[in-house]
Amino acid sequence: MGVDFFTGVPDSLLNDFCLYMVKNIPDGQHVMAANEGNAIGIAAGHYMATGHIPVVYMQNSGIGNATNPLLSLTHDCVYGIPMVLVIGWRGDPAISDHAQHKKQGELTPVLMKDMDIPYEILDAEDTVVEKFAWAVNKAKEISSPVALIAKKAILTEKIKKQVYPESPLMNREEAVSAVVEVLGSDAVYLGTTGRATREVHEQLKAHGVGEGHEFQNVGSMGHVSSVGLGIALAKPEQKVVVFDGDAAAVMHLGALATNCRYKAGNMVHIVLNNGVNESVGGQPSAGYVVNLTAIAEACGYRTPGHPVENKEELQQIVREQGSGEMPLFIDVHVRQGIRSDMPKLNIDHKAQKVALMENLMGKK
Repeated sequence: MGVDFFTGVPDSLLNDFCLYMVKNIPDGQHVMAANEGNAIGIAAGHYMATGHIPVVYMQNSGIGNATNPLLSLTHDCVYGIPMVLVIGWRGDPAISDHAQHKKQGELTPVLMKDMDIPYEILDAEDTVVEKFAWAVNKAKEISSPVALIAKKAILTEKIKKQVYPESPLMNREEAVSAVVEVLGSDAVYLGTTGRATREVHEQLKAHGVGEGHEFQNVGSMGHVSSVGLGIALAKPEQKVVVFDGDAAAVMHLGALATNCRYKAGNMVHIVLNNGVNESVGGQPSAGYVVNLTAIAEACGYRTPGHPVENKEELQQIVREQGSGEMPLFIDVHVRQGIRSDMPKLNIDHKAQKVALMENLMGKK
């Protein structure tokens, strides 16, 4: 169809689509962006340089990041830049899904309509090619974005076949356990979006850290350290431990600068860095490509000066450097994978919020 450029953020419902691009589309023609707004900008630049219709892929949770450039850059009332959006439909009202996807799922078609983006729903494999052809032609016709909203199991493998490479590194759960062993109930702990929420929750239970000491950031990818900053500034005597992800941290990297500008010295910001977007299929992230420690230092964090790769060093750093004027940043290199018997995260979100508030506000 003449499409030769793809950019976006990997999504579990686009798993097979994304993995195909990683394996078959050369770098430069396929760009994994930090966030969905970045991807819209990259696609706009490609179109203006080539005249070719680009494809931007994302989960519908990323529409929020994309909305500003879609309305103030690509919309017909501004520059009128055509592209095809491929959007994984989490929270599809016809299918049961997690709470954080419900409202986004209900609003996905509504948002497309309200932003003047024509769309079709990918709901059957035998019409996918036909609808892609429609989208490319429609984008050319109207010189503006067009969307394809993909239902579950249309652009994803029916069974995800993730193979985790052998590695001597800790896994995420072991790294979380190492920190909780040191700090116990003296800290509150925040878990980043994805599998880490399950692992942080289970390790807090395993170490006897009671209710009121955790917040699992099940949605709003990339914002967990900002939530941590809000807590840390309001409660300067409270140790706040943020377990972030590599792709999540990169998604909103500006948060690192803000965390240091306001000197949240009681916050420990730990990136559980496995170098991939594991929860959505294992596509490579920027985690091992960029020097997160150097970026954090440039923002003002205290750091050990290098990535940490073993339990002993991690615990030593947390013990010896856990307090200071500026927040502490630790890039922990971990191996990919999650244990096969890891329970699904089963929490009452509002009850968890209330318990945390009661603890932080001194009611317990």
